[in-house]
Amino acid sequence: MSQIGKQIVDFKVQAYVNDSFKEVTKQDVLGKWSVFFFYPADFTFVCPTELEDLAGKYADFQAAGAEIYSVSTDTHFVHKAWHDASATIKKIKYPMLADPTGVLARGFDVMIEEAGLAERGTFVVNPQGEIVAYEVVAGNIGRNADELLRRLQALQFVAAHPADVCPAKWKQGDETLKPSIDLVGKI
Repeated sequence: MSQIGKQIVDFKVQAYVNDSFKEVTKQDVLGKWSVFFFYPADFTFVCPTELEDLAGKYADFQAAGAEIYSVSTDTHFVHKAWHDASATIKKIKYPMLADPTGVLARGFDVMIEEAGLAERGTFVVNPQGEIVAYEVVAGNIGRNADELLRRLQALQFVAAHPADVCPAKWKQGDETLKPSIDLVGKI
């Protein structure tokens, strides 16, 4: 079943961010663009490469008015331990959400029940708390922060310009299309 348009689940979880623990709730997410970036577990292999890639683009996501929330079923204590142990994870400035009860992983339908881990799922949530884009990839495939940023910017553009659509590989500043009968068969 499609997740597009689905309201995110009500939640209250702990996060590790800026060398401290903080509570994050659904209310904190509403009113701005958000990216929920689920990954299987701390202290693993593909996950730190993805989280580092996002850390390198974090300023661009912030400039676009979006917050990144990485999410695993580890506790906030494990997030801190990983941060303290890994030069790669030390680069992260965005909140690392702890989801040991699986409220988020189940709410976004990415929980691997038999393992107690989350799938590699990425969700873009609009300021109204609705999922407007998502992808779930196999656990052994890393994701790309550049493509995620491009997708976020396209989603923001069409939210602000509902008569336009963004073609493949659209980037900020590129031309968009205005669907009409005159375009049918011309592209």
